[in-house]
Amino acid sequence: MAHWTDYVDPGYLKFIEDAQPEIVQVGFYGADFFSLAHTPETGKGLSGPLLPHHGGAVKGASEAERLKANSDFYRKLNRELHQRGVKVIGHFAMAKYLLGEPGPQGPQGGFFRFYRDLWDEKELGPRPAPDPVQVIEKNADGTPLFTPDDDAAPFKVYYGCNANPHWRAVLKAWVKRGIDMGLDGFMINYFYRNNCLCEYCKRGFKQHLKEHFSASALRRQFGIDNLDTHEFAEIVARHDFKATTPLRIEMQRFSDITNKQAFDEVFIQYGRSLKPDLIVAQWLHAYQPWPTSDERAMLPTEMWGKGEDYLWYSVGQEEPTLFLRYIRASFEDKPYTVGKYESVRIRRSMAELAANGGAPMGRYVRFPDPFARQEHVRYYQFIKRHDDVYRANLPHAEAVLLYPRSMIHRGQFHESLGAFQDVGMRLLDEHVLLDVVPDELITDQQLAGYKRVYTVSSRDHMSLEKYDGFSRFEGPKTVRVSASRPAAGGGIDLHFVNYDREAPKPPARAAGAADEKPIAVPGMKVDFILPSGAQVGKVVVITPEQPDPREVEFRVEGGRVRFALPGFLVYSVARVQFAR
Repeated sequence: MAHWTDYVDPGYLKFIEDAQPEIVQVGFYGADFFSLAHTPETGKGLSGPLLPHHGGAVKGASEAERLKANSDFYRKLNRELHQRGVKVIGHFAMAKYLLGEPGPQGPQGGFFRFYRDLWDEKELGPRPAPDPVQVIEKNADGTPLFTPDDDAAPFKVYYGCNANPHWRAVLKAWVKRGIDMGLDGFMINYFYRNNCLCEYCKRGFKQHLKEHFSASALRRQFGIDNLDTHEFAEIVARHDFKATTPLRIEMQRFSDITNKQAFDEVFIQYGRSLKPDLIVAQWLHAYQPWPTSDERAMLPTEMWGKGEDYLWYSVGQEEPTLFLRYIRASFEDKPYTVGKYESVRIRRSMAELAANGGAPMGRYVRFPDPFARQEHVRYYQFIKRHDDVYRANLPHAEAVLLYPRSMIHRGQFHESLGAFQDVGMRLLDEHVLLDVVPDELITDQQLAGYKRVYTVSSRDHMSLEKYDGFSRFEGPKTVRVSASRPAAGGGIDLHFVNYDREAPKPPARAAGAADEKPIAVPGMKVDFILPSGAQVGKVVVITPEQPDPREVEFRVEGGRVRFALPGFLVYSVARVQFAR
């Protein structure tokens, strides 16, 4: 369960008691906190809602008193949540949202004011550098790099430089403070590196090139004759791939590696030296067409997710099924979740995660809304009741679609992304039991375990595909089908997620969870290929609306089990249980 704002509502803790999540993400402990917690002015979209005691909420208070009020609130909230049996994960901005002005001009408050005048050395230790400007990203002329942001007005947005050891020392001081305040872990976001040309980025990028390219390769591929004396006009990170170059691809790779190295040093090495069981996770973003927006698209496979306990990706409002399966394979079946930027299709969002090995997540749940509260509690309690279906299960698939990570790492975005999406959506529409695995990660032994292997080149002959030899599911294409093997064994669980709904007709707009209005699936015919040697004992069906198992009639012929799946609203699970 994750909240940025409503945790100050008096009903928040009672909602947590009713839903009973295992993980609660709440509170702020990084750059955003130390930009805003003391600040008398409030930005239009940031300082007001993000913190419990923002500027105007503590009338007449000094800056130090505002800092203390916000900190005391979080310490108390963490204690209250622990008393309810949940792990508390604090949000931590890694680089973005250093608000304010480096000089005396501009609005009061912000990070620079905090660093210079309010840094408490008893709590945080010595300042890592005398001047806050020494820890932030720079332009080529050495001036601080900033971006405008309407949500942050009247402040400008500056960025800590993750390549800068002084900035990493600032982050470590904040990590220690969060642990001292009772956190079980951190959800770290805003891994943003811009076109920083500070001394640490220039030195780091040159070292990166030396380690990966010979002098002749530098001349041939990038036109760099003498790396030691070369002056880079830019060292970009994520960029418009319509205007990419081989050198820009390498700049983004350097950026992704630098961010991961900073994360590892600050949270995995330092954080866990203070608290060995510290839970650490990255909150990243990937919007279609991914990975053009993925903040670790160019990260080497051997570094992807290493040492992290769970993942969060914000994916927008598009259907994320292919991406969910890609994350699951990339992260070797460790927990992951995704955030959807909406508060309407909440049941579908929880169902698609549950069906694809993810952790269903309540993101900014409007729990004062009776309908939203009811459905979140219903789904969370359904998952808890059927814990044996979900906890540590493994995917069961008959085909695999290889995600073209090797092509992407070579900068071949246009040749790979459209074809991958086309092939994947066609297979989902045909209800093929499908894994999505990066081509750099899969082994020959794993490939041999599938009936069919699809790649981006499969698009050329998809119109001729008959899908012979697969399990068959007769039902609408608005239903996505997946399968999993329970950790305890003894069967296969078939998951069905319904995407069909009654969308509001313009100019009307959906406003809340009651506007999800799913259109029920009348039923489906299932013809499932059993694992070799399996004997079916019974088939039972569960749904959040009717969570008690209902046995259905079935017949077994030629190594297949056939049955009629009863109608359902958004989510249904058919448990094919083997005879013992």
